[in-house]
Amino acid sequence: MPQSHNRVRVVTLNMHKGVSALHAHSTVYRLKQEMRSHNPDLIFIQEFQQEHRGRIRRFGQWPANELSHFLAEGFWHDWHYGKNVEYRQGHHGNAIFSKHPLHKGFNYDISAYRFERRGLLHSSIQLPGSDVPIHCFCVHLALFERGRERQLVEIISYINSLTQDGPAIVAGDFNDWRNRLSAPMRDAGFIEVFETLTGSPAKTFPSIKPLLPMDRIYVRGLQIHSADLLEEWFRLSDHLGIAAELELL
Repeated sequence: MPQSHNRVRVVTLNMHKGVSALHAHSTVYRLKQEMRSHNPDLIFIQEFQQEHRGRIRRFGQWPANELSHFLAEGFWHDWHYGKNVEYRQGHHGNAIFSKHPLHKGFNYDISAYRFERRGLLHSSIQLPGSDVPIHCFCVHLALFERGRERQLVEIISYINSLTQDGPAIVAGDFNDWRNRLSAPMRDAGFIEVFETLTGSPAKTFPSIKPLLPMDRIYVRGLQIHSADLLEEWFRLSDHLGIAAELELL
């Protein structure tokens, strides 16, 4: 059956800067192939290694151009990258890829600590035939719980000011292994895809034997049709990806 125009397939992944869990080899070429096999309309990526001049010397293979061009070419219509960390060899951050044109917002600095730079990347899309924007937020939260709590207050404040209570997706690596963030997200009108369908968020870390529910897709104003743990991606990163099929209400 053809997909409804109101439906959108979403994937999120912490890509571990394009290397395998133990830093043994580059994963970006395999990642490109695997991401396309799931045919997502939207993909949210954390630890997105936009540029690293040392990768070719170390691994022998690494895209010559910026990673966003390499991954998007001929498949995703548009992409938005937000740089969080810059260093001598390059930089990384969050990224959103979309088959639909992106209205690109900003990458907001939500760093909770000076030693750990984090961003909230915002864009929006409109599905064909719809004049309702779906706001998209790609996040990667702090390693420490108190920092995550402060960040979530900031995130909800940004969402409230940018979306006018409209449909929104907040996806990424929440580092929330004790699941303390779903309650305040529910208070802000959001539900998590796995939690809604199965009763608890999916365990995504470490990828080789997932024990902790780190990665989430929270939605508001969208119906959840399915949620999938991408277990076959266990060699691509130290996190597993998750996917969901959503429908605009």
